[in-house]
Amino acid sequence: MAGIRNKSLLPTRRAALTLIGAGALATGAIASALAATDNDEVLTESKVLRDPDVPVAGNPDGNISIIEWSDYNCPYCRKLEPELRQVVQDDGKVRLVMKDWPILGPVSVTAARIALAAKYQDKYHPAHDAMMGVSSRLTESRIDDLLAAAGVDMNRLKRDLTDHGKDIDAVLKRNNEQAEAFGFRGTPSFIVGKYRVPGVLSISDFERIIADARKAKMN
Repeated sequence: MAGIRNKSLLPTRRAALTLIGAGALATGAIASALAATDNDEVLTESKVLRDPDVPVAGNPDGNISIIEWSDYNCPYCRKLEPELRQVVQDDGKVRLVMKDWPILGPVSVTAARIALAAKYQDKYHPAHDAMMGVSSRLTESRIDDLLAAAGVDMNRLKRDLTDHGKDIDAVLKRNNEQAEAFGFRGTPSFIVGKYRVPGVLSISDFERIIADARKAKMN
């Protein structure tokens, strides 16, 4: 695994992408000192793994992180969702970082903004599950129906979209910049421990990569 000699300094974006291209993302290879970052530096440990505005599922203290970039209108994301959640639940030591990456049109952007707005009333996960649980493309009216049925306070949601709109858009911008910097070309895409994993995986694939990531972390 490549590293950096002075951990007070961040690698350049080119250097970070070289690490990813070689199949290894190391928390130690990306310095966590956010104060040392340039304004346009997006591949820092703080922003990729520990963004406080990005929802987390699974075990928040898990010893391996899976970072998922997904779109609510992505059929592959929907297909994968129950299997990914099952792996996270069965393992018990996985921290699942959920990066909304709406790349499939305006409704995808609306869905992602609404899900992040629901976070302000502690309803991100019900909103996420409701929109991922459908079998057809979302529409704005369908989104409203799904979230209302999931127990989201729709009046507060509208207020939070207005009051926190800039913060929500900033999260989506960070998510997009990171996905592009990692070279992802579609959803779903993942970082599992130290590994860049674009594409759809099976339960056994996830289990194997999680095991490999734990071994790599020990080296």
